[in-house]
Amino acid sequence: MSAASELKFFETDDGRLVHRDTGEGPLLVLLHGGFLDHGMWDDQVPELSRHHRVIVPDARGHGGSANATRPFRHTDDLAALLRHLDAGPAVLAGVSMGAATAVDTALEHPDLVRALVVGGAGTSEPEFDDPWAQGVLAAQARALGAGDIEGWTDAFMLFVAGPHRTLDNVDRAVVARVREMTVRTLSKHSGGEADPRVPVPDTWARAAGIAVPVLAVNGSIDAADHLAMARRLVRTVADGREVIVEGAAHYPNMEKPDVFGRILGDFLAAVPAP
Repeated sequence: MSAASELKFFETDDGRLVHRDTGEGPLLVLLHGGFLDHGMWDDQVPELSRHHRVIVPDARGHGGSANATRPFRHTDDLAALLRHLDAGPAVLAGVSMGAATAVDTALEHPDLVRALVVGGAGTSEPEFDDPWAQGVLAAQARALGAGDIEGWTDAFMLFVAGPHRTLDNVDRAVVARVREMTVRTLSKHSGGEADPRVPVPDTWARAAGIAVPVLAVNGSIDAADHLAMARRLVRTVADGREVIVEGAAHYPNMEKPDVFGRILGDFLAAVPAP
């Protein structure tokens, strides 16, 4: 089956949410980063779906999923999808924004979660103190203020390379995939659009109560703040640990798909069956 044939649609009271659904077995949900979509997991799905039911959503406002017309939380969308499918508890694996959604779900809907895998993030309350990351965010803000979508995208793409190299040192196919997904999501939105996301409160204060196993899979050359947030999370929870993917930055599952897949597969094999 092709990825397109595995796409399903969940009609909510605020528009349609798209998700890929394939395989049989214990439930695994893969959550993409901000401005990307389910396609960032294409390298992992075929192997993982041999032994798991794999669900890969497009978050609201991303990819094929509808934009929000009112306040919402990504974690509530995910919970509604899993309950609609009568599925769970699940292992939630996410990178960047997807990692934050996974942690939010463990806090807000713990009955749906049996383990977490995060990368490049801690909770949905990010903290950026490193000058490199602050410079990238400032460049994005300047471009957005000037209505320069291409400039904003160029700044966003710097996270693909990380602070220790340029995009010329990253696999061209990975760069092209990230840019394509980003442009596709940006095309769904307008410059003056309000942000309807509602924050989940006190995530860092509540994280110590997460009782399920948590694995951080971080790229060795990701930005210092991204690494610090993920490490803070695994030090905070009762059962947390970190594995490093050498030679990758913010998207280790795309840069080193085989390595990432082995790490995730080993973790899944060790998680107690639901």
